[in-house]
Amino acid sequence: MSVSLEMGAKQPFKVRMVARRNRLFAHPRFQYWCARIPGLKRIAKARAGAMFDLVVGFSYYQVLRAVVDAELLPVLRDGPLTAAEIAPRIDLSEAATLTLLRAARSVMLSEEVLPDQWMLGEQGAVLVDDLGTQAMVRHHRLLYADGADPLALLKADRKEPTQLSNYWSYAGALHGTAERGEDTHEYSELMATSQNFVANEVLASFKFPRTGRQLDVGGGHGAFIRRVGAAYPDLQFGLFDLPQVVESGARAAAETLGAVRVTAHPGNFFEDAIPEGYDLVSLVRILHDHDDEPAQQLLDNIRKSLAPGARLMIAEPMARVPGAEPMGEAFFGFYLWAMGSGRPRSAEEITTMLKRAGFARIRPVATAQPVIASIIVASA
Repeated sequence: MSVSLEMGAKQPFKVRMVARRNRLFAHPRFQYWCARIPGLKRIAKARAGAMFDLVVGFSYYQVLRAVVDAELLPVLRDGPLTAAEIAPRIDLSEAATLTLLRAARSVMLSEEVLPDQWMLGEQGAVLVDDLGTQAMVRHHRLLYADGADPLALLKADRKEPTQLSNYWSYAGALHGTAERGEDTHEYSELMATSQNFVANEVLASFKFPRTGRQLDVGGGHGAFIRRVGAAYPDLQFGLFDLPQVVESGARAAAETLGAVRVTAHPGNFFEDAIPEGYDLVSLVRILHDHDDEPAQQLLDNIRKSLAPGARLMIAEPMARVPGAEPMGEAFFGFYLWAMGSGRPRSAEEITTMLKRAGFARIRPVATAQPVIASIIVASA
């Protein structure tokens, strides 16, 4: 027996099975027959389509961004229209317009209902009035710019500034310490959008107390507590964030919920004590923005502030969630790397950190759309 076989026999069973599977999948004759044998043909076709999506995914985003930047979707809502009628409304030549319409058709943003008669496609109908998602599409231009050479981005090891790190530092959102710039409209729109997405998912999955007090840590724009407060009219709220953002966020929340229901707590959650006296503390898309040491420090600080029986709710996209793996580790893995802070964590990793901070009775809460957020609740 060869040395390599002897070494392989000593490997754990799962390692040997994965190695055998990989050798089989890589064999050209196996691929040939899988594409032709009934039963396997459908699986092989789906796998080939998934591989193609990996190879050309950048093009899909470029089509989506062009559709959004050209403001094509509102035009298509007036359809059916010909390419010649659409072209002057999006400031493109007729040939370029037809190219965009056909590309958009392939991803269901547009639909050719009759020859040269164009209307919104299924995905286009979903997106046309979703200005928040359109803002996220535009924002992702920064990630694509930073990832133009992904290996160089990784080799820089977060020691070089990127467009995303500059953006978030300018917006005053990185590490909770940077000074906020004057023109942060895009930041505010993105935060409100992302928090609304998460709020919808959390409200559909987690049962808030009907009375009591909730503190939102790091949610200074107030979008999350506005949504929760509308659904739970007897809850009282606190906002804890940097002084330059929390006052305006609390003011906006007070306009919606009433001033007696909202309290602003200015401070830095790494340096200052977390306000006490709250029954529930929420961390919404905050923990994964920070590296392990500051993230653990934040959890430690929150635990110190909680009375026995009070709870912490963490809601954010997490790594290794079945059905949402690419969002957790592919998208957010590279996004947070380029941002220069944080990383996606699995529920198991977060649970370990919560136990280290002294939390008990830690449990996950299932959500319908884990690509948007997963939830973990821990009791003091």
